[in-house]
Amino acid sequence: MTTSTPRRNPANKSPLARKPGVRELAAQDTRDSILRAATKIFAKHGFSGGRIDEISKAAKSYDRMIYYYFGSKEDLFIAVLEDMYRKFNEAEMALELSSDQPEESLKAVIAFMWNFYQRNPEFITLLNDENLHRGKHISKSLRAREYSSPAIQIIEQLMESGVRKKVFRSGVSARDVYLMIAAMNYFYLSNRHTLSAFLGEKLESPEALAHWQGFVVEAVLRTVKP
Repeated sequence: MTTSTPRRNPANKSPLARKPGVRELAAQDTRDSILRAATKIFAKHGFSGGRIDEISKAAKSYDRMIYYYFGSKEDLFIAVLEDMYRKFNEAEMALELSSDQPEESLKAVIAFMWNFYQRNPEFITLLNDENLHRGKHISKSLRAREYSSPAIQIIEQLMESGVRKKVFRSGVSARDVYLMIAAMNYFYLSNRHTLSAFLGEKLESPEALAHWQGFVVEAVLRTVKP
């Protein structure tokens, strides 16, 4: 019998939960619009270059609404980072992974991370900018650790299943496997422009992207297999 990796309800919704009213929906729409606009502005100009007036204009809102919903520019930037981590987390939790097929499921996780980075380039640019600030903003987040835990747990469950089935070796940390996958995918995509110039190759070509994805899969499997 095939057992799937346990899932959770991120929203913790109850069938008896009260439906939001018109004002609540309007407030949420305004907040979401500001968050989307801030994501684009911060991804383009970074935290230092992203201005509140530009964000409010892009959101078709007002400066005072940003301060009302988020408190400050820094709190808005933290909210943007948290939102990106949330989207990553929810998308990964939606994967259909089977503990009876740990190797194929691990390949699916690798493919997911690779594709998510490509579909969400602002995620990479935002993280690059935050690393320039030595993570001083995201370190103030109360949710960052909450979003990272499920990602590690998924790989941990697959590793444990693989060890039981004798297709993976014991003693390999799920955290290390996660970092290996993230590092190889993130570095390639975040540095592809300079690396293309340095190596004299078009690392953005479909062939080059497919080759690297295959290389990452092979490298990870070589690491975890007996």
